[in-house]
Amino acid sequence: MSGVLRRAVRAALVTGTLCLLTACSAVNGGVPPGSGTGGIGGAGTAAAGPGAVSVSAAASAGTAPGAADTPSTAATGTAVALLATLPVKGRAAATGYDRVGDFGTAWLDRDHDGCDTRDDVLARDLTDVERPGGCRVLSGTLVSPYTGAAIRFTRGATTSAAVQIDHVVALEDAWQTGAQQLDQEAREDLANDPGNLLAVDGPSNEQKGSGDAATWLPHVVAFRCSYVARQVAVKAAYGLWVTPAEHDAIARILATCPMQPAVRTAFSARPGGTAAGSGSSAAAVAPAPATPAAPGAQAATPAGPTPAPSFANCAAVRAAGAAPLHVGDPGYSRQLDRDGDGTACED
Repeated sequence: MSGVLRRAVRAALVTGTLCLLTACSAVNGGVPPGSGTGGIGGAGTAAAGPGAVSVSAAASAGTAPGAADTPSTAATGTAVALLATLPVKGRAAATGYDRVGDFGTAWLDRDHDGCDTRDDVLARDLTDVERPGGCRVLSGTLVSPYTGAAIRFTRGATTSAAVQIDHVVALEDAWQTGAQQLDQEAREDLANDPGNLLAVDGPSNEQKGSGDAATWLPHVVAFRCSYVARQVAVKAAYGLWVTPAEHDAIARILATCPMQPAVRTAFSARPGGTAAGSGSSAAAVAPAPATPAAPGAQAATPAGPTPAPSFANCAAVRAAGAAPLHVGDPGYSRQLDRDGDGTACED
């Protein structure tokens, strides 16, 4: 893909803001938590399917095949509307998948802040963080968004695995749904994009493996809307598709929270929406348009980065119509979550 086309793809998508419009509702989702197997990048069930889709094809797609199940009246800027833009295809074979060879060594410093991605995510998601050198996180406390359990993290050969970094869109799943067609730089962006990463409890990460929303969902039901919204955002940003079963599972969850906002990845929230790594073919995640633009339509002017909301107390959260807040949602903080269950301002 040419540099001009890549820039056009990014510009066409970078139009949204990062905000929380409504709460996630409890949803069964039809999938028992923990039905995935293996670790991230481990063996997954691969079914033969059509070839991979290019970034430009995904970004310029109108209503994706199978999107008829998604309400056409979805509000602009919602995850439901963005889901409707994703192509729906069968899963490609996992042949040739190599975690390190295809997505780079874990972990890189793609945002060029001098710290590797794992430490950046630990510092973001943990509280009471001990980081004496400014990069290496030695300890902290995590409330896992997947289980709600509080975990004390201590760096060490026998203790670090208690807290792991989950790829919300697993890398092997990404490989089988379009990442084979991305260039190396874009795949490394995908593997290190903070918008695709969450610090979670180790057992949940290992249980999920390479599963998508059709085979694995977080145990905390109230977090599922935010979780699948992230998956939709990442797949839209990097030109990936969803399988029919995955599409239907996500649609069922989002039907319970139709105003769940489409979010932007952290890398896309740069001036001009430039993804990390110059020349990357990864597009920025933005709220989907109510009506897909016609092929060849002029790209929209990129929007500048929008800061995450900050609330002084739960009264401010409720006044903004954002209550309750869940771990991973914009504006969530441990100070607002007095019982530490991963949900703030729920009363």
